Amino acid sequence: MKWEHKDVLGIKDLSAEEITLILDTAESFLEVSMRDIKKVPTLRGKTVINFFVEASTRTRTSFEIAGKRLSADTINISGSTSSLVKGETLADTARNLEAMNPDVIVIRHSCAGAPHMLARLVRQSIINAGDGAHEHPTQALLDMMTIRNRKGTLAGLNVTIVGDIAHSRVARSNIYGLNKMGAHLTVAGPATMIPRDIRKLGVKVSFHLEEALQNADVVMMLRIQTEREQLNIFPSLREYSAFYCLNRENLKKAKEDVLVMHPGPVNRGVEISPEIADGTHSVILEQVTNGVAVRMALLYLLTGAVE
Repeated sequence: MKWEHKDVLGIKDLSAEEITLILDTAESFLEVSMRDIKKVPTLRGKTVINFFVEASTRTRTSFEIAGKRLSADTINISGSTSSLVKGETLADTARNLEAMNPDVIVIRHSCAGAPHMLARLVRQSIINAGDGAHEHPTQALLDMMTIRNRKGTLAGLNVTIVGDIAHSRVARSNIYGLNKMGAHLTVAGPATMIPRDIRKLGVKVSFHLEEALQNADVVMMLRIQTEREQLNIFPSLREYSAFYCLNRENLKKAKEDVLVMHPGPVNRGVEISPEIADGTHSVILEQVTNGVAVRMALLYLLTGAVE
């Protein structure tokens, strides 16, 4: 299959076949990260700009590593060190970056739709590294890669996503992707964190953690965004933890070989207990490893390196 997209803006825009192509390509790059010399000349002469207006550890670092392992020239810009702080508009910043003739611009922004606007403005390929509460496509791709590696398939699996579904771009992208790949999804959390129309996306809804964990093949815990506590969507972190923290006891409701996932950063003792985060079911660090391979695959496909 030939890759035909200029940009990667969301999982919603991708077909199951295109998702499979990305995952298969990522598998081929996973081996590069295991070598003594972790570099291939694939994107030599290409330039990748990582423009992160929002803070990030895993996504920003893995995009930088992905570019460098492919031998691309990688430039990192944060919002606080860009001319945005001087009043320059995002559109003007994008046009100035375009004038420097890079090949790919990776952007994370707090405003939903920011990557889509850039994709219309500039000729370079745009990769969405997370836009507001909209989508986080590369996170969903690395999650699907991790599940597929461990389970052999995505089709037919019972996947439970727990937490602040309403404000989670990770949840939205995973719902789009896992549905397309044939998984069965359940979302769980307090009623204030579940969008009223979420069932239209093809998911079951539960407001009780133990019920949602029944027969789960995969449990994906979402970070509680403590910055939203002042919005009164839950009384306190302590109360949320009492009802929705994944621990050794309630995890018994899931299948014996259940995978436990988390996009990070982890609030230990809030959405997941330390013994589960560090336990035998956890694939949290494997997700991070696979994130580099997925981002290498996207840079490779978008720059036309594939014949």
